[in-house]
Order: sequence, then C-alpha cells, then structure tokens
Amino acid sequence: MRHGKYPLLAAFLLPPLALYGYFVVSPYAQSFLIAMTNWQGLSPAYEFVGFDNFKRLLGDEYVWNALLNNLWLLVLLPLLTIALGLFLATMLNVGGRGGRSTVTGVRGSALYKVIYFAPQMLSVSIVGVLWAEVYNPRSGLVNSALRAVGLDGLAKVWLGDPAYAFWAVLAVMVWANVGFYVVLFGAAMQSVPRDIYEAAALDGSSRLNTLVRITIPLLWDTIQVAWVYLAILALDGFALIHVMTRGGPNFSTDVVGLRLYTEAFGDYKWGYASAIGVVMFFVTLSVTVLSLRLTRRERIELS
Repeated sequence: MRHGKYPLLAAFLLPPLALYGYFVVSPYAQSFLIAMTNWQGLSPAYEFVGFDNFKRLLGDEYVWNALLNNLWLLVLLPLLTIALGLFLATMLNVGGRGGRSTVTGVRGSALYKVIYFAPQMLSVSIVGVLWAEVYNPRSGLVNSALRAVGLDGLAKVWLGDPAYAFWAVLAVMVWANVGFYVVLFGAAMQSVPRDIYEAAALDGSSRLNTLVRITIPLLWDTIQVAWVYLAILALDGFALIHVMTRGGPNFSTDVVGLRLYTEAFGDYKWGYASAIGVVMFFVTLSVTVLSLRLTRRERIELS
C-alpha cells in the first residue's frame, strides 16, 4: 500500500481481466471474423466473403424452422417451469397448516424437496439417455404404464412421431429444471415473515389467492431472474435434444444450437456456423434485455 491503492488494484485486477479477455472475449471476437469467411475448419486456407453467410441465413428454411422451435421453447419453458416451481414451492413451504394457525409446509416436505431436486444431480446426457428409454415405444415406462391400465390406444412412438416429439422433449426440460426453481423459490419464501401468511390464513384467503396476491409480488425479483435464466436455456436446448432426438424426426425438435453444430461438425462449414452463432448471440442478448425490461416493476419492501 505504500505505493498507493491504484497500483495495488491494478496488480490484483489486471491479471484476471487479461485471462478473461484472452479466453472469453477473444473467442467471441474471433467468431465474428470467422463468420465473414468460408473457412471449413480443417485447413488454414479461407476467403473473406463479407456478409454472404448472413444473407444465406435469411433464406435457410432449416434455420428458420429451428428458430421457430426455439421461440416455442422461449414461451413455454419459462412459463411452465416457473408456474410449476411456484406451486410446488408454495406447497412445500407454506401449503400446510400447523397448530395455532402456524403456517408450515405439507407433511413430508423435506423428502419431497430431495425428490424434486434429484434431477439436478444428473448430467444432461444422463437425463437424455434416461428419458429416451422412458419414451421407448416397446419397453418404455410411459407406454408400459398406459398398457397396464388398459389404455393401449394412447401408447405412441413419442420420440419418433413429429406430432409428439417436441412436446415430449419439452416435458423432459421442465422435469429436469423445475427442481432447482422449487429450491430457489423456497429459499426466497423463507425470507417472507410467517406473520403475513398467518394473517392471510386467518382472513380465509385461499392458497391460490395467497400465491397470486402475496407470494408472487414478494418473490418478483427472484421470478425475474428465473425467467431470464430459463429464457437463455430455451434459446439453447442443444445438449438434451442432441442426446434424445438429434433434431428429428423430420426436424420437428431441431433448435438453432443443433443447427450450428451440424453445420460446423457435420458439413464442415465453420464460417456459416459462426454466422449462426453470431446471430444467436444478438438474439440471446436482446431477449435477456427485453425480459428484464418487461418484468421490471417496483420492488416491495418488507418492514
């Protein structure tokens, strides 16, 4: 400190900033340059083609189909996951009634929390393989359960039919992520004074009314963060879909991340794949900013 605080700050901040710039910012910058070339990824030879890759994107029906699937995920995944997460967190934390009007979770809530959070301990590849077997048309758990109760007509080729594959994958995404948000919302609910819930219970407020008028307004900041995270996940979705369906059947579950992977590692069109990545970078950034603005509201302070 005898040399002043600024040299000390520089000594601690410049090395990590330099590492971050080299390993994180630099690859982003390189992808912008690669998007302007026809590089095939296997040789040092390439030519600058300007904005030709981006012009090609505008007429690529496969990319537009993948983007449409991402938009469906962008709407449905956050909505379903947050709604289900809020419902389960409410039941596990304030859904029961103890003695003397004490608000508690439902019986066995500690065990339920472990069960709901269990999918978070599995990698995406394991989740994909597991649910691919669950959806197996012959020996899978879903069709076996339907046949066991006499509903053979409802048994489907879930991942092999374009009419059902997307919805089957969406259900897995919700299942795999909802446990984390149950814990997140539950932790936020612990900071809400129990007196508020007890007063609502004494006034005869239903659980749904309490959720809408008390819990959601008090947890809005947490819900906003959850929405942004899930929106980013919805714009990706690559890993799970690659393991379960590889974008099929008939491109019904294709997403932009998988389209980028196919162009780069399947067709060796790294320049075009980089252009897809650049577009998705700006789309993801725009969706994040838009989500933060649309969900922004006045914070409710507890006194």
